[in-house]
Amino acid sequence: MFTGLVQAVGSVQRRGQRLLVAGCGPFLPLQLGDSVAVDGVCLTVAECVGDGFLADVSEETLHRTTLGSKALKRGAVNLEPALRLEDRLGGHLVSGHVDGAGEVVAVQALPQSWRLELQWRDPSYGRYVCEKGSIAVDGVSLTVAGCSEAGRRFWVAVIPHTWASTALKHLSVGAVVNLEADLIARYAERLLAQTGSGGDMEQNPNDAAITNAWLTDHGWS
Repeated sequence: MFTGLVQAVGSVQRRGQRLLVAGCGPFLPLQLGDSVAVDGVCLTVAECVGDGFLADVSEETLHRTTLGSKALKRGAVNLEPALRLEDRLGGHLVSGHVDGAGEVVAVQALPQSWRLELQWRDPSYGRYVCEKGSIAVDGVSLTVAGCSEAGRRFWVAVIPHTWASTALKHLSVGAVVNLEADLIARYAERLLAQTGSGGDMEQNPNDAAITNAWLTDHGWS
């Protein structure tokens, strides 16, 4: 589990069938089996190499994320070590399991921030996006400043510190990014679908069904 608060900007390249991730100096040492978010993708340390590590990647990961294409050109990546139980949760809960790709629609420099507009390649994920909700863009925890009615297109405000200390500053119109929707939104959708569809999910007869009315009664309005 991660927070979406990037601790270093490194690089990724191919090393045989593995990926070589460099630039982990700020949070070394690493140990075999550690988890590191690389542009929002949770990778496992298979071998420590210099200030980075080698990681095995599945076909699913290469298909769903930008790591494969970035590795071909030694692209810059955002790096974050796994969250420890005693750490502060400064961003939001990020699993490191990327949902899909997004595309940069516009980048605008404002007096006190950068306005980054993106859209999901798969419009079905727009249902997880709402104004003031959270989203991870290449592993960076960001707040949705606004979105289209269906949520497919949305925009975020990136403060100068985040812009300067992450790989977001390298983005331009047309660039492809890894997107992970809010974890809590996906669990809430799953629970509502199961309890409201008469499915065969096992349920304690004393448990109250989670419905829209139940959520409103308990302050989730």
